[in-house]
Amino acid sequence: MTSRADTSDYARLFLADTPLLDTRAPVEFAAGAFPFAHSLPLMSDTERAAVGTCYKENGQEAAITLGHELVSGDLREQRMASWKQFASDHPEGYLYCFRGGLRSQLVQQWLKDAGVDYPRVVGGYKAMRRFLIDTLDALAKEAEFILVGGATGTGKTRLIKDLPRAIDLEGLAHHRGSAFGRLLEEQPTQIDFENALAIALLKLSRGEGPVVLEDEGQLIGRLAIPASLRARMIEAPLVVLEYDLEARIQVVFEDYILDLGERYRQVHGAAGLVEHRDRLLGDLERTRKRLGGERYQNIAKIMRAAFDSQEQTGSGEGHRDWIRRMLEDYYDPMYSYQLGKREGQRLCSGDRDFLKEFLGARC
Repeated sequence: MTSRADTSDYARLFLADTPLLDTRAPVEFAAGAFPFAHSLPLMSDTERAAVGTCYKENGQEAAITLGHELVSGDLREQRMASWKQFASDHPEGYLYCFRGGLRSQLVQQWLKDAGVDYPRVVGGYKAMRRFLIDTLDALAKEAEFILVGGATGTGKTRLIKDLPRAIDLEGLAHHRGSAFGRLLEEQPTQIDFENALAIALLKLSRGEGPVVLEDEGQLIGRLAIPASLRARMIEAPLVVLEYDLEARIQVVFEDYILDLGERYRQVHGAAGLVEHRDRLLGDLERTRKRLGGERYQNIAKIMRAAFDSQEQTGSGEGHRDWIRRMLEDYYDPMYSYQLGKREGQRLCSGDRDFLKEFLGARC
């Protein structure tokens, strides 16, 4: 392997989706990481805690000695094998630890002793994270944004995915952005969400024209849109995606019955329909206060009947009835209220083809 220098060019790392070997402990990686980072720790959580305690009680030299004792013999060889395999699989990559200090330097030296020269990120995770925080804040203030609004079921995310200069915030958040928006996989941590968002903005900053975002609230599931970006979104101009009620029912049916149902079947097999039903009934429960008791009970009854029919006949067509009621009684009044409070200029409205052409000419 040709020797490469250590780097502090964080922008280049993120723009190139550079593979990163993260030597931090698993608990550190779980708290926050980067999209193309792989957790191959020098020490386990337990080992790291022991070394940390030793450092506080006996100083750095004693902690280093303990670290060498804990990661030795067969355990060291196993971890070395993983690092060497990563370096072989990703010759363009880099390694790092939290501050670019002892852990990454030690892994780098052990690899070098084994005949593998692998470069290190100067400053480590902390410096890269700081770079992304500053980048996100700067680009949020500098960039021009256009938001895509529209009532539930108009397919805003579908339009976003068709545009080259757009960021799918819900995709980054692993959530569809509504009371029913949870997916099967867990949402990322707030830090992971912010890191991925900053990288997406950094990549688009290399081009020209506005960046298109969906008109989201402050939260997408449990994740908060960073304050600097949220402030710009509130005042950004808006295009509105419009479809009639039947077309919107179809989009919701495809997303929340067909697609989500298939995800449950893939994960839970024969029990997938039960899991899907329990999940949607639980989501409906969270809208009870806004719907009111009587409307909630009626919609819940329709939903249960639709799942019973689906179980008996294999057809989910009965779900269209409760979807219609939720759009008319819950989502549409809420959207009309929110649209009336928006500060940004309304540029135009139309269907996906019209808005794709309109935004394509500007972005």
